[in-house]
Amino acid sequence: MRKTRILMEKTRVLVSGAYGRMGREVVKAVVTQDDMVLVGAVDKIGVESDIGKVCGLDKLGVNIEKDLLATLKRTKPDVMVDFTTPLVIMENIRIAAEAKVAGVIGTTGLTGENLEEVNELALQSGKAFLVAPNFAIGAVLMMRFAREAARYFPDVEIIELHHDRKIDAPSGTALKTAEMIAAGRVMEPLVKPAPLEKIDGARGGEYLGTKIHSLRLPGLIAHQEIIFGNQGQTLTIRHDSLERTSFMPGVLMAIRKLRTLKGFFYGLESIMD
Repeated sequence: MRKTRILMEKTRVLVSGAYGRMGREVVKAVVTQDDMVLVGAVDKIGVESDIGKVCGLDKLGVNIEKDLLATLKRTKPDVMVDFTTPLVIMENIRIAAEAKVAGVIGTTGLTGENLEEVNELALQSGKAFLVAPNFAIGAVLMMRFAREAARYFPDVEIIELHHDRKIDAPSGTALKTAEMIAAGRVMEPLVKPAPLEKIDGARGGEYLGTKIHSLRLPGLIAHQEIIFGNQGQTLTIRHDSLERTSFMPGVLMAIRKLRTLKGFFYGLESIMD
């Protein structure tokens, strides 16, 4: 009796924003995986360039293309990974949903209204869409620990630090952290006197009862510090992404999970075991 071997079909991946720094890291991560194959690369920059050469690899035979919808239809990926900008991300998600391609969305700057639309698009397409403010496993743990600490330390401020090319502020990670802190609180923060700001915005912006301070400087990648204060003590939780490779284990996890899921997911923790 002949034995048959069942081979797992490789997940077909398209990277949107492939020419950017995060896009290049995603390309390099995907092509090293035995269970994935890169079938498409889309960007407005570097069109017709071989994405392998752009990433400092050998030629991959996948050229950067400009038209996302046309590329999705031609290459038929299982999953689109998008690291573009807040200016184009919603249109990209609509296009992926129309093409019935699942989406791993690392682009930040989406509003609550945007997230509601992504949820609807996921339902209509029958595919899975994950929007994650941060793909670093350590950052996910940082937010989880912050939620737990908020039960006992309701007074807290967030300092987020990113590279100078990041255009949205606060970061998606900071907003997600503030949401988790608000969900974890069992006591309201102390009522503080109105600040006498000598410079507007010196005390940062406030979201769900938490002050958030955003720094944008060359030399940084992605960093966040959460400082809790209580009587006679402080508690600081900090995470640092020192290289963009820190996000890749989370991105690869998302690609693998979304192929078998349906619906909308917010935050990497929503698909973690």
